[in-house]
Amino acid sequence: MAKQDRAIRTRQAILEAAATVFDERGYEAAKLTDILQLAQVTKGALYFHFDSKEDLAHAVIDAQVSTAPMPMPQVSKMQEFVDIGMVFAHRLTHDGLLRGSVRLTLDQGGHELNRSGPYREWTELNLRVLNEAKECGELLPHADPQEVAPLVVGSYAGLNLMTQALGSNRSEMDRWASALYRHILPSIAVPAVLAMLDMEPGRGARALEAAGAAEAAAG
Repeated sequence: MAKQDRAIRTRQAILEAAATVFDERGYEAAKLTDILQLAQVTKGALYFHFDSKEDLAHAVIDAQVSTAPMPMPQVSKMQEFVDIGMVFAHRLTHDGLLRGSVRLTLDQGGHELNRSGPYREWTELNLRVLNEAKECGELLPHADPQEVAPLVVGSYAGLNLMTQALGSNRSEMDRWASALYRHILPSIAVPAVLAMLDMEPGRGARALEAAGAAEAAAG
């Protein structure tokens, strides 16, 4: 068991180091030697877990959704929908693995990489919650979850690209995410539901804190 735990920690250290290097340099400029140095592991340890730089990059991309902490389920499904995005925006400031994964999904280099996974998974997650909101009567009759979900996911991708191009701090995404919801939700959410939603900057941090407190109380 101790050997297995050590292997898990080593793999995670490699993933986090790779994410940092990919975030700073992009896929093509990233070197395995820099990842090894940052992770403080041997080349043999890296190749035990990953076959190549491409394989490592795909693992970082896949971690974007699979390891993402999720906000608590809410009575209001529209609040839950908002929380998914606001937590994502908050984590961009604090989570190096997420930043590296996002950089890879937006990076124009490394054409051999399959970047479609996170887009599909985030869209499916948002679509599921929006469908639940529709069933609960929280969406206006014309609002189509099949249109709204990819629209929001695509907007996040565009905002990430814009903040990178402008050299803005990643913390700006929290403000932009809040603005995105404040402009979109009035056109799709029932007014009574809209009036109760927390879309303000900092909502992601508050939602994660509440989820952590609930998990600690349950444990």
